[in-house]
Amino acid sequence: MDASQIISIAVFVVALGLIMSDKVNRALVALVGAVVLLGLHIVTFEQALTHVDFNTLGVLMGMMMFVAVVKLSGVFEFLAVACARLAKGDPWRVMLLLVLLTATLSAFLDNVTTVLLVGPMTLTLCRLLDVDPVPFFLTEIMASNIGGTATLIGDPPNIMIGSAAGFTFLDFILNDAPAVVLILAVMLAAFYLLYGRRMAVEPEALDAIMALDPADYIKDRRLLVVSAIMTALVVAGFMLHGTLNLESSVVALAAAGVILLVSGRGIEYALSQVEWVTLTFFLGLFVIVGALTETGVIDLLANALIGLTGGHVFLTMLVLLVGSALVSSFLDNIPFVATMIPILLAMGASGMDVTPLWWAVSLGACLGGNGTIIGASANVVLADISRQNGHNITFAQYLRVGFPLMLLSVAVAALYLVVRFPAG
Repeated sequence: MDASQIISIAVFVVALGLIMSDKVNRALVALVGAVVLLGLHIVTFEQALTHVDFNTLGVLMGMMMFVAVVKLSGVFEFLAVACARLAKGDPWRVMLLLVLLTATLSAFLDNVTTVLLVGPMTLTLCRLLDVDPVPFFLTEIMASNIGGTATLIGDPPNIMIGSAAGFTFLDFILNDAPAVVLILAVMLAAFYLLYGRRMAVEPEALDAIMALDPADYIKDRRLLVVSAIMTALVVAGFMLHGTLNLESSVVALAAAGVILLVSGRGIEYALSQVEWVTLTFFLGLFVIVGALTETGVIDLLANALIGLTGGHVFLTMLVLLVGSALVSSFLDNIPFVATMIPILLAMGASGMDVTPLWWAVSLGACLGGNGTIIGASANVVLADISRQNGHNITFAQYLRVGFPLMLLSVAVAALYLVVRFPAG
């Protein structure tokens, strides 16, 4: 390898190490890494820009602004209380409905936003029921990552894969969603065996839950109606963006602009709710991974992987599924997927049919986030909510539950892929 390849690899490895240590803000790590590569002329500014996925950044920014306005209606709190009443205060039924709600919302919104909204309501409901909220948080963490796997917009890795491979919203529904339905059914059975059989609630707590009125949690009825209509239009827009020849980012940013105009909310508020640190992290990361591409490191990795599996698509698919899951359990799946995208593109350029491989990486990276408490952003966010309210979830505590269930979900995904893309 030449000097430029060694430097690009060194920057990437150091950046991953710092991100994994969680001692330095990951956005700062990515930004500094990008600056180092630019400063050492490993990549030019023009080359760096070609590797920044502005479509991914646009989708994230647009949906963050959109959800920031929607949540002002109180719709998420309304849904949570309605779930509790529908379950008649039974803690297992409450868990079941909250898991389904979390998974569904995570499929159409980003899962970090979903857990930020569902988490506090879960805490309130558990206090009323006088039950331990930790099992609820653990199941919601896993539901958010599983649900986010189903669609183009549910999890950042899917946004990145969709943008790079040219997959539409409908493509994810047809390929990932069936696997997610199977996995969620298996997980619900596992949750019942782990927690459902042991849950009980006092009659007084049950009365308190049944006394709640979901309508009391609606803060703005006009905005609620507008949000429902706009959400339906957004989902339709994502499903049809390929047919309309529009990038998914255009749909997301248009949705944010329209709901701001219709609702009368100020753009200053919406912009203040955008996670600029996350977007900065993406920006720097794209440049770091772009340097690996420009220096030829990605081509070397692609050739090595093809050599490892003999270029056999079926074997490569299973290797990528398991490998993606294991790596994404301990490292953020975003940098991993950002690394895999150019590798798969290089494989495709060599004449290999990489379609099954994209879905293997999508399922593996998203599901792998359930392996540890640091495996995905939603995990960290909901664990922090739990800790702030006196219920600390340790790394080991989560690992005992999350890692075996993650392996179980990957096993189901493997069976699905074997049936969906059988060996030729």
